[in-house]
Amino acid sequence: MPHHTREALFQQPIQPFEIVPGDSASDLLRKMGNTAFQARNLGRAADIWELMLQDRTTIILSLSGALIPAGMRKLMVYLIEHRYIDCIVSTGAQIFHDLNEALGHPHYQSEHGLDDGALRQMRVVRFFDTVADDQHQDATERYIKAFAESLENRAYTTREFLYLLGVDAQQHVKDDGLLTAAAKAAVPVFCPALGDSILGTALAWARFQEKSQLQIDIVADVLETREVVVQTEAQDARTALLVLGGGVSRNYAQQTATLGYMVGDDQWFKTHLYAIQITTDQPHWGGLSGATFDESKSWGKFDLERSQTVHVYCDATIALPLLASAVAQRQQKTISQRRHPVFQMGQALSLTFS
Repeated sequence: MPHHTREALFQQPIQPFEIVPGDSASDLLRKMGNTAFQARNLGRAADIWELMLQDRTTIILSLSGALIPAGMRKLMVYLIEHRYIDCIVSTGAQIFHDLNEALGHPHYQSEHGLDDGALRQMRVVRFFDTVADDQHQDATERYIKAFAESLENRAYTTREFLYLLGVDAQQHVKDDGLLTAAAKAAVPVFCPALGDSILGTALAWARFQEKSQLQIDIVADVLETREVVVQTEAQDARTALLVLGGGVSRNYAQQTATLGYMVGDDQWFKTHLYAIQITTDQPHWGGLSGATFDESKSWGKFDLERSQTVHVYCDATIALPLLASAVAQRQQKTISQRRHPVFQMGQALSLTFS
């Protein structure tokens, strides 16, 4: 534990938050960063994201929860199109709901206290205070199934399959979602638990009817994520994480930095240099979704000497729009000049820096 002198502890006074009409999101987060608790953490998150963009990094977005149904689709598209992130690890459900919405099937605000049994009879599905048309979801599942049936019967990583799906979906969507924007920008999307979603049931349905025998090779997926770190560090760059929620996506993104040992016992990655997590999970329950990045250092996932990390304990639908808006306001020049990884998105994955 760090030891501080009495004098050192009294160097940075709290600056009471003052209302200034017309403050931008950037202004708000700078002032919040001079306060305490989660306001301070959110302010620090903006500072760390700025460092990621200014440094030579591959920024991996880890995505879980129902953020797309909650209205975050176009925010994700902005981050992809302007290269505030370079690679995505997502749950299957998030990708399915993104595609369903981009195909023209919106999610709707609803009242609290709805009768879920009655909703089922009406073919309406609920996400807390949000609803969607289950018949539209069926149509999107049928589209994914038909697309899978059009592919060659061989093994695919989730990254390759989702890239091809994103390319095909560009012909059908009303406006871009995460998946189509990622395909256009050559931003790889990994889905370590693809089977835990309607993406998985669509593929299973096609196989059950003996109309497709394509395979999802999750082991090859892990090797591709390793290559993201290998090729990033080979070009004198480092990896960074932006984690929204927790779950499988978080661990999958974190573990990429631990895989250097595969080529020999003396081979180690420098590991992740920066990380931000926005979550409502807590560390005292012992699960990885709430585990601190300090705990992750014991697993070799973060640079022991130089890493800069922060946890923001907040609903991502509150924190993320403020955070992303603030960083976008501050970093227009940086983004226009940023040297980011450029991925080759064929059957094999590779990257070079622009």
